[in-house]
Amino acid sequence: MQDQETRIVRENGLEARIAAMIEPAIVDLGFRIVRVKLSGVDGMTLQIMAERPDGTMSVDDCETVSRAITPILDVEDPISQEYNLEISSPGVDRPLVRAVDFIRWKGHLVKLELAVPRDGRKRFRGEIRDVDGGDLVLRLEDLPDDGDPDIRLSLADMAEARLMMTDALVEASLKAEKAARRRAAANGSGDVEGA
Repeated sequence: MQDQETRIVRENGLEARIAAMIEPAIVDLGFRIVRVKLSGVDGMTLQIMAERPDGTMSVDDCETVSRAITPILDVEDPISQEYNLEISSPGVDRPLVRAVDFIRWKGHLVKLELAVPRDGRKRFRGEIRDVDGGDLVLRLEDLPDDGDPDIRLSLADMAEARLMMTDALVEASLKAEKAARRRAAANGSGDVEGA
């Protein structure tokens, strides 16, 4: 089975319970959860963000995941009111939830929030330089007047991290999508959308 690396950014409360319910079925299909989120958009919406280990997720993949988890949610009934189920890919300005996500998007800009402040600060923006052991090496956007512009942040302390939309990110995403389409065509598995 392909990489199913543990998420470092995870849900809490009801969202965590839902993730635990549906994750085995999603993994069995060859996908992995990126995020489970409940929101009040258009009534109540349960968003399940998922992807293949290579970062791709097609419309057909979304339908496959939906068909697999809907019976689980119907039986377990974790949400006490009506809700809309939304299955989606992470998108271009995706959340980064695994160490491999930071490695894959090295050189791109990220904004992140720590669960625990570092030197009185929780929010950071900058370029992903490296992942070294359990640390993210980040080149700060707001470079300090003194000292090293690179800071080490523990991945275990991440509360949230998301890629920032840039021309370079869009270009890299398009290249990754084209490569995924070529791989899918070579494997005879059809069309792949998203990266």
